[in-house]
Amino acid sequence: MTKEETNSPATPSIEELGGVSIVIPAYNEEGGIAGVVQELLGILEDCDELLSDWEVVVVNDGSTDRTTDEVKPFIGGRVRLVEHPVNQGYGAALKTGIRNARFPWIMITDADGTYPNTFIPSLLEHRAEQDMIVGARIGENSHIPLIRRPPKWVLRKLASYLSQKSIPDLNSGLRLMRRNVLEQFLNILPNGFSFTTTITLAMFSAGFRVKYVPIDYLKRTGRSKIRPIADTLNFLKLIIRTSLYFDPLRVFIPVSFLFFFMSVFVGVGSLLFTEKMMDVTTVLLFVTGVQMLALGMFADMINRRLS
Repeated sequence: MTKEETNSPATPSIEELGGVSIVIPAYNEEGGIAGVVQELLGILEDCDELLSDWEVVVVNDGSTDRTTDEVKPFIGGRVRLVEHPVNQGYGAALKTGIRNARFPWIMITDADGTYPNTFIPSLLEHRAEQDMIVGARIGENSHIPLIRRPPKWVLRKLASYLSQKSIPDLNSGLRLMRRNVLEQFLNILPNGFSFTTTITLAMFSAGFRVKYVPIDYLKRTGRSKIRPIADTLNFLKLIIRTSLYFDPLRVFIPVSFLFFFMSVFVGVGSLLFTEKMMDVTTVLLFVTGVQMLALGMFADMINRRLS
């Protein structure tokens, strides 16, 4: 046995890693939920080499259709149903599932059949080395609507810059997470669709280990609940807010430099083209840049004191 083998930590067994709770939020998914649960049961029953134990927790988020009726035949044994009396949102349903989970690992997937759960074993293989394993929708068969691709690209690039990490998929709904790590962020995770975006940024910003595994993305069953314009604006606001929470200087420094550049541009430009400097505007832009920089440094100091 070499020195490296002697000093390297032993790979934990599947019993030491613990079981996995698969949480499925469902809101008016009568057309897809039964097929998803059936598929999951078949896949998980063949994962003996990767799983010591598992369960499926379906959270019916106040559905007004036959979602509950479609799940009832599966209830018992390893399938449980938790119900919200009224619709509370995607993130709220996930948080309810997490609180009701039995095992130290949480996996989430959707009830509409868009995520091919045949990729679940690929995610499970990396549990020993990672805190979160995400199915990145960059496989050969990824059917993301064209109208959603440009804003998703912009948001992903912005998130990658602010988190200083390469993020191939910002808000994938198929991911596996350590429960004790996930619970550290429950107080900042929103109740809406931005749950996955927030946990991605939080994990990266806090320095946890994240791995992406390429997966396919299928056409959904039923009607999408995504609102392209409203949800894109909400995601943008969320990315900036989460970055301010973890690393405020990544937001304030570029903004302050922008004001400094504008002050120079206005001052020099007005002097060259009008032979009279716009001194009030120039000074105002420069002072605003100084204030932004000072505010960012103050926010960063508070953040470090509280961390």
